[in-house]
Amino acid sequence: PGRPGGGSGRRSASGVKGEFALPVTVTPALPAVETFGELEMPAPLKAALTTAGVTVPFPIQAATLPNSLAGRDVLGRGRTGSGKTLAFGLALLARVAGRRADAKRPLALVLVPTRELAQQVTDALTPYARSLKLRLATVVGGMSIGRQASALRGGAEVVVATPGRLKDLIERRDCRLDRVTVTVLDEADQMADMGFMPQVTELLDQVNPDGQRMLFSATLDRNVDLLVRTYLKDPVVHSVDPAAGAVTTMEHHVLYVQGADKYATTTEIAARDGRVIMFLDTKHAVDKLTDHLLQSGVRAAALHGGKSQPQRTRTLERFKTGQVTALVATNVAARGIHVDNLDLVVNVDPPTDHKDYL
Repeated sequence: PGRPGGGSGRRSASGVKGEFALPVTVTPALPAVETFGELEMPAPLKAALTTAGVTVPFPIQAATLPNSLAGRDVLGRGRTGSGKTLAFGLALLARVAGRRADAKRPLALVLVPTRELAQQVTDALTPYARSLKLRLATVVGGMSIGRQASALRGGAEVVVATPGRLKDLIERRDCRLDRVTVTVLDEADQMADMGFMPQVTELLDQVNPDGQRMLFSATLDRNVDLLVRTYLKDPVVHSVDPAAGAVTTMEHHVLYVQGADKYATTTEIAARDGRVIMFLDTKHAVDKLTDHLLQSGVRAAALHGGKSQPQRTRTLERFKTGQVTALVATNVAARGIHVDNLDLVVNVDPPTDHKDYL
């Protein structure tokens, strides 16, 4: 049974295939703000924003923060790069400020689909958590579980986690979620697409039932709609239309090439000035193209699930700093990655899912 204000299950008018209608907010939302200064946030948090040069909130921050800071559940629909990390992060940190976590019992949880996204969220929130003397632990696969268990044993107010590794730590009795009063699901649609929904619901059932929940997703398809109806209580809804955002900010081109010419054309594109990300379907295809590009003199690097986390982090860093100019990745590995001032994205293998394309 859905809670009040849950999703209605009707098709949305947005026209995106398989999407459902946004839930109706029963309790009116608080008005949006124009500056961070207007928000009820701890002074050290406002000072940290000023230090970071963050002065004007993104639309999703301006609309949701007054409500999330007041403890309301939030449903945010927006793509990577819309400013949602601070939209949920500032509220989460402000709500936990002044409290201290006991060993193995965090107070706030951010669930994300991939290790890369966990690292990005951690990097974005660390200076703000530090300003409030809050301890933040990152819990992801591909890294030492012992070190993560030890961070949780030492006490961490905030945990940023991928579902699988968090479940492992709970089973090892290194973590309990019963004191978590603020829970965020980031990129919820990706978690559904990657098959994490059973773990996600299992984890949500373990947090404090009276706590606050925030869910952010680029699209609202069937699985996400179910989460919204089951776990969000009369949420404040803010939607940044992903389709409009994608179309207005980039040019799209389709090249028809014969199979035999595909490598030559791809190499020519990769060798141009500026940075490029190239997407392919499989790890094998990624490795093969990367080798070919390197042999052709292009500074290329591969990113896929077969690489260790330190390798993936290093590759992304080298791409962001320009040491690598062509990042060759599988669609799954690259989901949620945010790179500023990217010149070109090439789908060498066309994506099978419209969300991957957006």
